[in-house]
Amino acid sequence: MKKDTKVVHAGHNKARNGGAVNTPVVHASTIVFDTMADLREAERKAAAGERAMSYGRRGTPTHWTLQEALTDLAGGAETILVPSGLSAGTTAVLACVKAGDHILASDSIYGPTRDFCTSFMTRFGVETSFYDPLIGGGIAALMKPNTTLILCESPGSLTFEVQDIPAIAAVAKKQNARVAIDNTWATPLYCQPLKLGADLVIEAATKYIVGHSDAMMGAITGTAEAIALVKKTNGALGLSVAPDDVYLATRGLRTLAVRLERHQASAMKIAQWLQGRAEIKRVLYPGLPGDPGHALWKRDFSGATGLLGMVFKTTSQVAVEAMLAGMDFFALGFSWGGFESLIAPLDPKRTALRWNEPAPGIRIHVGLEDVDDLIADLDKGLARFCKALGSS
Repeated sequence: MKKDTKVVHAGHNKARNGGAVNTPVVHASTIVFDTMADLREAERKAAAGERAMSYGRRGTPTHWTLQEALTDLAGGAETILVPSGLSAGTTAVLACVKAGDHILASDSIYGPTRDFCTSFMTRFGVETSFYDPLIGGGIAALMKPNTTLILCESPGSLTFEVQDIPAIAAVAKKQNARVAIDNTWATPLYCQPLKLGADLVIEAATKYIVGHSDAMMGAITGTAEAIALVKKTNGALGLSVAPDDVYLATRGLRTLAVRLERHQASAMKIAQWLQGRAEIKRVLYPGLPGDPGHALWKRDFSGATGLLGMVFKTTSQVAVEAMLAGMDFFALGFSWGGFESLIAPLDPKRTALRWNEPAPGIRIHVGLEDVDDLIADLDKGLARFCKALGSS
């Protein structure tokens, strides 16, 4: 089955859904049984990871459809749904480390996940060190005897470095450490990190999977061994996702292929246009030939999406704020992956390798609007940027 077909049909169960194309929203907390034998059987199935209605927190057919679809797309053993992308990252960390362990984390990982590792986890004696995202197999020199997790994000959602996951995974496996990777930028449609050697894949489903900026959700997909740890941790934390949000995510998933095609085509056109601007020093987008990560992107990914960055030759806070203040179609806001275009300042915080580009830069998410309207909006924004820079 081709991936564009799979994204439409994966997880669908006509018999379970009573013939409905979309799995109905099942609201349930308490499940009642006719006999003790029925209750015990439901508990047995739930404990064994089988699909069974036993308690609302453990899932309903609404949840199972999305879980099965994401598992199929990612090529994993199972998917666990959690309330947010950050929750996916933190739950994966908690599943893979214990008191006294050491985490190696990419210097480009999502900021709140970074903060979780350097603040919350230190309460349990867990140390986190950060590495250059371009280190590849050289990460072997940073491994400690107690390193149990390598936490990656590729490409990084601020600086867009593409990591050599197969090389990193090969090092991890020699020490029985696990590799967890945030794959939100690419989605399971454009990259399957489990096939590259990762143990766990983190998705902020809030973004491209939901696709409409109206639901928060995270997903963790993994190998059988690794996802069993996540499932146990998730159960201990008592995390659950509302079926209404799961329904929205499943509905968004069905159009993911066509939306990503548009995001990619428009982002590439805008990236190429930005490369021709005198104000721009560098466009951060792995899909561009000449990008430092382009060769790895071409090897490991089947597409690029709508999130990219740019750094200026000369910049200032005043000039960036002047640009952002008058945008017509690029809304100023956090997140990305929805149908609307977004824009925000870009000023990465690094510790393993200093970010030497002029800051602040700009990060944009290219939405589904007409690309010529978006270019015209950026053109006017850059004019405001230049005017403010010249007078500052």
